[in-house]
Amino acid sequence: MIRNALAADVDAVVELEDELFGAEAWDADTLLDDLERAGRRFVVFEDDLEVIGYAITMFAGDIADLARIGVHPSRQREGIAAALLDHVVDAAREDGADRMLLEVSAMNPEALAFYDAGDFEQIDTRPRYYKDGSDAIVMRRSLGPSSDWSAP
Repeated sequence: MIRNALAADVDAVVELEDELFGAEAWDADTLLDDLERAGRRFVVFEDDLEVIGYAITMFAGDIADLARIGVHPSRQREGIAAALLDHVVDAAREDGADRMLLEVSAMNPEALAFYDAGDFEQIDTRPRYYKDGSDAIVMRRSLGPSSDWSAP
């Protein structure tokens, strides 16, 4: 089940952040700020009352930025990330966004393939963007009238 995140979910998301993003992980204060700040959408995927995935988007005018998406490693490749992405894409479209942007490490081929399957296209590169020195691949997806896809 996908639902809006609550302050009570932040500890679980911090644990996922640490496991998924290591040195690039966001802390509790940053995540709590995303719960309260206007123009942010923070959702979680819950299964048996356990948060196993989440997504955070930011909105500015007609642009939505996918700031974070993550799924517990033991539950990856079950379609949870695709469901979260569909959810935030549909919400962004309803909020008036006509495109979604994101950044992903060039050293993450699984994520690049996931976003490629989700109709994102590479539009730019930010050299040495991440703490490990890897480049960020900037990707864009046009938000047409419908969002329904499945990751490979």
